[in-house]
Amino acid sequence: MAIIGRSILRALQAKLTNSVRNISKFSHNKVKYYNTNSLSAVIVAGGTIAIYTAYQCVASKSVLAYQPKNAEEGVRAVRLTSRERRFIRFASVEFDGQLYMTPQDFLESVVEADPRPRLKRKMLTTSDMEYMKGHTPSLNQGSPRLFRNLRDKGIISYTEYLFLLSVLTKPQSGFRIAFNMFDTDGNQRVDKNEFLVMEKIFSHAWKGKRGLAIAEDLTKIKVPSEEYVDDEQGLQRRHAVDTTLIIHFFGPKGNEELKFEGFRRFMLDLQTEVLELEFSEFSKGLQTISEVDFAKILLRYTYLDTDEYDMYLDRLLDRIKDTKGITFEEFYIFCQFLNNLEDFTIAMRMYTLADHPISKDEFHRAVKICTGTSLSQHIVHTVFSIFDEDGDGLLSYREFIAIMKDRLHRGFRSYAKNEGWDAFRNCLKQEMKSPT
Repeated sequence: MAIIGRSILRALQAKLTNSVRNISKFSHNKVKYYNTNSLSAVIVAGGTIAIYTAYQCVASKSVLAYQPKNAEEGVRAVRLTSRERRFIRFASVEFDGQLYMTPQDFLESVVEADPRPRLKRKMLTTSDMEYMKGHTPSLNQGSPRLFRNLRDKGIISYTEYLFLLSVLTKPQSGFRIAFNMFDTDGNQRVDKNEFLVMEKIFSHAWKGKRGLAIAEDLTKIKVPSEEYVDDEQGLQRRHAVDTTLIIHFFGPKGNEELKFEGFRRFMLDLQTEVLELEFSEFSKGLQTISEVDFAKILLRYTYLDTDEYDMYLDRLLDRIKDTKGITFEEFYIFCQFLNNLEDFTIAMRMYTLADHPISKDEFHRAVKICTGTSLSQHIVHTVFSIFDEDGDGLLSYREFIAIMKDRLHRGFRSYAKNEGWDAFRNCLKQEMKSPT
């Protein structure tokens, strides 16, 4: 995509706009299929098939025109959330009608735009599941390479996918709160049934989101039951087998207990593993990434206009004279700061009162107060070079926080709001930001 000039893209976008407008003139029985996944429109009219393709969009979007074969099929159709669509796209295995991610699938889903090419999902057998069960390491054998070592020798359910996503955005101060939410009886240990309650809660949240009746009071949930929603997408059914995460936490027999220290170490290891993977994508085996690469990582999940995106990078290039690079340690500390973004926001509101811009010293001090760690002077200088609009040494933290929230949530906050033609425009922007 990088080899296509932006002017060509804009011309292609305008041409596709007119094409789609022309498509709408056909009667419904002549429009057979239109899907923004590939941004292709296939029109059957008088035996002639016309295909309009812009490019392969980096994000999976919803079907805009869908003709159900009958009323019953239309009733069954559901509108998937952005996370549900992404899970379905990256899930590469299936067992007993349930879709699962492998550990490698999960890592790719948080650092890549698209899943790796595959012909079809792998249908797992009972012997496959037993093999995975026997090769899942215990919690005391965990490491920041757990998911990379397991690769495709494990399974992750949709509800666990949501849990793991939440882990990536948790500050260390929130680890204890997360653990206590699972520890329903307050004995400072979490057993398998307490952990599985999460899936029941997510199932109820799925029901409520789609306007379905919720019969039980969530506060009365004790153990998982068979009353799981079957949404015909392979996402919400009760699992017939223990997943890799369950075995890792509670052992092959499910009779071990999870203590806070093990839970805390798992969360830290997962955060480190994802950041190492993301850093290595840009470092190409070197010890540092460039300041421009650092800016690209910060901006990659935002929905800035192409000109705005270029403006940030150009501003950085004009202001950074000493390009000594960013180490992983600096990158890691900054990302841990982003996990404390809410505390930073509160601190800034209390400190400035009138939303005045902040200086480098004030920014540095606020970060240390919120996280207990200090950012390097070079990182602070790089951040200000990117976000200080007029070069006066002051940062409009409102704009900075808005962009960093999209980075923290990996685009899901804005991503979920974009459908249809807006989605197409944002796909163009995202593709043009992708590293070459």
